[in-house]
Amino acid sequence: MTDNGNKINNKSTEEKQEFDSSRRRFVKNTGMIIGGVAGGSVLGGLLTNQFQSDTETTDGKKEPAPATEARMFFTRYEDFVVLEQATERIYPEDDNGPGAIGLGVPYFIDKQLAGKWGVNAKDYRQGPFLESDPTADMSSLTRGEIFILGLRKINEESQSRFDTTFAKIEAEQQDEILANFASGDVDMKGIGSNRFFDLLRTATLEGAYSDPMYGGNRNIEGWKMKEFPGAVASYADIIDEEEFVKMDPVSLTNYQQKS
Repeated sequence: MTDNGNKINNKSTEEKQEFDSSRRRFVKNTGMIIGGVAGGSVLGGLLTNQFQSDTETTDGKKEPAPATEARMFFTRYEDFVVLEQATERIYPEDDNGPGAIGLGVPYFIDKQLAGKWGVNAKDYRQGPFLESDPTADMSSLTRGEIFILGLRKINEESQSRFDTTFAKIEAEQQDEILANFASGDVDMKGIGSNRFFDLLRTATLEGAYSDPMYGGNRNIEGWKMKEFPGAVASYADIIDEEEFVKMDPVSLTNYQQKS
């Protein structure tokens, strides 16, 4: 009876140890995942490495990007690089201030494409679509699909003409390709290349001058260059001033409670 009791007790102890070991492994692995994503451990680094790599520009310079800047729509980094370079040619950096990349425009566009705008959620989508006329305003393609198609076509044109990717060719060569898109001289399926370029240019300017809360106009630099005051709640305190009053621009985020 005692032997059997010992065997039962030993078996119970072994099962408990095995359970405890499995439980510890589960807790450890769970903690690794949670800690990795939230706290930046090894696993978190692996999962977020694709976002961190975006801070490296094509000229080899590395600049720390804000923590909120991470790709939501573009799963292929190659597509995002083309977007960066194309928007920078449309709105280049100069003596007046930063260009599209410096203003965070590519991330602005990425966020817009990841939302309702990217899937044309509020647009009439029943057709009929004139697929035989790629210059028509309506297309069966969503904005997200148009951007993917257009950006990859830009890279194809670069490879065909200059035997390398769009990000590696000279600025003048990039301008040549974009000019051909703007004039509609590049064949695209489902939509005219000029329609894609119009969409790209409009989104670029919106990203440069929108309120920073939407992901572009980084550090309000776009408004500073235009001397635009931004989302000013009231001008009552300066309405009677005779001289021009230069104001520091404010964002909608300035009016949000911080804690």
